[in-house]
Amino acid sequence: MHFSLFTLGALAATVLALPSINDVLHEKRDRLPPGWAYHEKLAPTKVLPMKIALTQSNLDKADEFLMDVSSPASSNYGKHWTHEDIANKFAPSAETVDTVKTWLTSAGIAPERISRSQSLGWLKFDATVAEAENLLKTEYHLYKYTTGKPHVSCSEYRIPEHVAPHVDFITPTVHFDAKVPQAVAKPVEKRAPTSTAAVGRPVQTNAALGIGAPNSGSLPKKGATLSRQNITDELKAELQNCNRFITPNCLRALYLFPPGDTANPDNSYGIVQYTPQAYLQGDLDLFFANFSKNQVQRTPTLNSINGGVVQTSQQGFQFNGESALDLEYAMTLINPQKTTLYQVGDEVQGASFNDFLDALDGSYCAGDDPVQDASYPSPNGGFPGPKNCGGFAATKVISTSYGYNEADLTAAYERRQCMEYMKLGLAGTSFLFSSGDFGVAGNGGRCIDPETKQYNDGSSGIFNPGFPGGCPYITSIGATQIQPNASVTAPEKA
Repeated sequence: MHFSLFTLGALAATVLALPSINDVLHEKRDRLPPGWAYHEKLAPTKVLPMKIALTQSNLDKADEFLMDVSSPASSNYGKHWTHEDIANKFAPSAETVDTVKTWLTSAGIAPERISRSQSLGWLKFDATVAEAENLLKTEYHLYKYTTGKPHVSCSEYRIPEHVAPHVDFITPTVHFDAKVPQAVAKPVEKRAPTSTAAVGRPVQTNAALGIGAPNSGSLPKKGATLSRQNITDELKAELQNCNRFITPNCLRALYLFPPGDTANPDNSYGIVQYTPQAYLQGDLDLFFANFSKNQVQRTPTLNSINGGVVQTSQQGFQFNGESALDLEYAMTLINPQKTTLYQVGDEVQGASFNDFLDALDGSYCAGDDPVQDASYPSPNGGFPGPKNCGGFAATKVISTSYGYNEADLTAAYERRQCMEYMKLGLAGTSFLFSSGDFGVAGNGGRCIDPETKQYNDGSSGIFNPGFPGGCPYITSIGATQIQPNASVTAPEKA
């Protein structure tokens, strides 16, 4: 990691400023994410690219706005917003901008050093470590991952009490939403469990009482009927083994939906993969040969984001298993509808969730942290850049089978990203995330020790929910299984 040296004549004091009586704790990190360790204190003359996420306007009306375009009963049903509409509606108030700027200038950050993002939601400026520590009443340190990858962070920071309501969060500070280095199999672990703490839309009085009423909106539409009388002997034999392995026909029989026979040329099903995760065409063809013969040699439409590549240099289940699973079942079940693959990140840096969201919404790029998110041109022969900020169309539905532990990120940071899913929902896109493989435990089946705040083996401790599976503006998808020796028509088990 390289930092510019502060070359101005006057340097801010290098002694950590003590908090004043009006300073309040804004964010705090109790522990380091797995794999990271303290390395050294940062020199006071190093320069940090500071970014302040300003509190957005009208977030209290987000549910109302979303339901207005999502409910069939609304006169605005299907009238999705433009990105310009979204940016203007949620832009921070003039009071918020003025309050934060006044605080910065009073702390010695000259007005000409402060810029505002095109999205209107961020203030940006460069500051020496000494200036940042004085401003935020904290200390900055360098941490390193097990592979040697560096990361700048502090354990907590404070801001004036009157400023706090106008600031979502500040980077770089306590966050570790960094790309996991390519020495490991994946940029983030797959399938983190859902959280029950997220706040959904307001519940109407007595709404729960009508859930099973005839003709109520809670009942599903009647779809096409799968006649079990027409199941061939070969299919019967396949369905007898659904308790051992699930095939596309098992899912069709379990949920009673037939194979598709039409496709909308203006639509596609989006699936996100993060390099080095990639599919092998031979794997797809083997699956199609067994379960969907007319799809042999079929490939998804590739949208390469920031040099995203369907790499073949690293092969094996840890590099190909998730991508193969996602694409094989999705492409078979929606056939003949098209599938779009968003392959994110080059083979040098990989990618974070932010990098994908940047490509869909250019205004979201303003919140990227060069210490945490990918920077381009990529070093060591990766993607030559520039970074993809906007320019990629979002499909109507986008599915992702990856997730963070909620405990790895701060609440403020997660709220900001969660609200981006809400905004893209206003623009007409639904996001699906897997709910996890480990129940109330986190990635790898780990819980949190209540004393040390470190991850343990999952046999005790605090529940470890995932992100963004707990965001109320995405759909968290779980799974059931057919019980041992049971029929595919028998009730399944969660």
